[in-house]
Amino acid sequence: MTARRSRVLAVWCQDWPAVAAAAEAGAPVTRAVAVFAANRVVACSAVARSEGIRRGLRRREAQGRCPDLLVAQDDPDRDARLFETVVAAVDATVPGVEVLRPGLLILAARGAARFFGSEEAAAERLVDAVAAAGAECQIGIADELSTAVLAARRGVIVPVGGGAEFLAPLPVSELSVEPALAAPERAELVDLLHRLGLRRIGDFAALTPVEVSSRFGRDAITAHRCARAEPERPPSAQTPAPDLTVDYRCEPPIERIDAAAFAGRLLATRLHEALAAASSACTRLSIYAETESGEQLSRIWRCAEPLTPDSTADRVRWQLDGWLTRRTLDRARRLRAERAAAQNAAAATSAPGRPSSRKRPARSSGNGRVSLPAEGTAPASAAGSTAFPIDDAEIWDETPDPIVLLRLEPIEVVAAGALQLGLWGGVGEDEERARRALIRVQGLLGGDAVRMGVLSGGRGPGERITMVNLGDEPVPAADPAQPWPGRLPEPAPTVVWATRPEIRLESADGAPVWVTDRGLFTADPAVLHWGSRTWSLTGWAGPWPLDDRWWVHHPDHPPAARAQVLLDEDKRALLLLGYDGVWHVEGLYE
Repeated sequence: MTARRSRVLAVWCQDWPAVAAAAEAGAPVTRAVAVFAANRVVACSAVARSEGIRRGLRRREAQGRCPDLLVAQDDPDRDARLFETVVAAVDATVPGVEVLRPGLLILAARGAARFFGSEEAAAERLVDAVAAAGAECQIGIADELSTAVLAARRGVIVPVGGGAEFLAPLPVSELSVEPALAAPERAELVDLLHRLGLRRIGDFAALTPVEVSSRFGRDAITAHRCARAEPERPPSAQTPAPDLTVDYRCEPPIERIDAAAFAGRLLATRLHEALAAASSACTRLSIYAETESGEQLSRIWRCAEPLTPDSTADRVRWQLDGWLTRRTLDRARRLRAERAAAQNAAAATSAPGRPSSRKRPARSSGNGRVSLPAEGTAPASAAGSTAFPIDDAEIWDETPDPIVLLRLEPIEVVAAGALQLGLWGGVGEDEERARRALIRVQGLLGGDAVRMGVLSGGRGPGERITMVNLGDEPVPAADPAQPWPGRLPEPAPTVVWATRPEIRLESADGAPVWVTDRGLFTADPAVLHWGSRTWSLTGWAGPWPLDDRWWVHHPDHPPAARAQVLLDEDKRALLLLGYDGVWHVEGLYE
């Protein structure tokens, strides 16, 4: 008997970057807000859309359409910090929240439905909880995660087993609309499907898995499973080993955001060192913190792609920033509630019998659709004020409870090949595909036709590279871990010439420049001749006589010297190697 899979509930706060920007600026909900990155709109509020603002619009054109537009810069830290209040409100209603990104979270629907009586009732309670936190949301419930997220963008509860039927009429572009579920190359796949005539998700789902895997890449297989409402991740994920968990004792306790950023970077580095040693990569991460007063905080982040050290550090910083800020926001909300209660009491005393306004809760329409507050309207708890009071000195003067312990625990890991970045910018499978192509070239042209470089020991840049045939064991000619006195210091040249072309180095009066017995230039270098071209020099360093193997007098190792010169036009530097009275170009710095 097959165990029934738990359904997924997604909570989506529409236009969250714009909502967070308006909250931080203290703008009313009736004002148009747009968030910009690289001078183009990346998010905007419903009021801004009614004024003709759209994603991708240039800043000047957007301000021309709406002169009163509130302009804000894209700030993921701000979005994550303010979203923590919403996450805490949802977690207090239904525990077990997982954050996909600021503005989108998921949780298991089974427990919530059993506690509140039905999935519709659970959706209504979560809408009320988010509204009490000063935001608006839409709820989607489905059998699979990606289907639930797309359903949340429409406020729909998909019946059990009806995921494929729900997705079929949607445009194929919906497969790339959510960045938390799609790889960066998903937009190229959607464009290709559209040009092939597959305009709906149902058209793409009609293809067989064999047809998709033989014609498209790895991400297309994931998108195809999403289109067919099949599980995106196999149930046989590795169970993380206990020694992958990393802890950090905060001494002194963390009270500031800059200290949180430093701790997040340190913990992320330790975690990925442990993951690399275990040949694993993390796709679900639990961030745990303990405060000085003994309060325990925990949050789970889920990612479509395996986490990198930078993305892990970002999520730790966002989470700590949200935790440090949330207490202040809670205090702000309590103070505003007390003020509102006092004002209502005073108004009731002065005008008895006057009816009070109450927020109409969300209801289920009976066809699986959850009715939510209209776009652009403020929740009752935020009416007449911003959702997050930012400038109240009496609120922000209070120091938050500092954090004394941090812990990162991988909840779900995959093989490290899913994260291995390849030479062509892809992941492990892309690199393997390129490797198969190179092996085919090697079979056509011979074993020596395809060679790769291995870091080796040596003093010069050419000596530090050992070329081996593709497929052979990458054994260097000399051990790079051994000390090499006189080795060329970092950075290494970008290009190293194996042929070492000859050049002429001259002084300002045209005299050839060489090295004296004392290891100095015979004159200051001023001009460099390389073939038919000539460059004036703006700087030089050296020369450095090479005294390695001084005991061997062999034609392959004549007395030599190195120098570096800076060309005036190209602003590039050359590494020169001189021997037998002639200068040669050994490397190029770019």
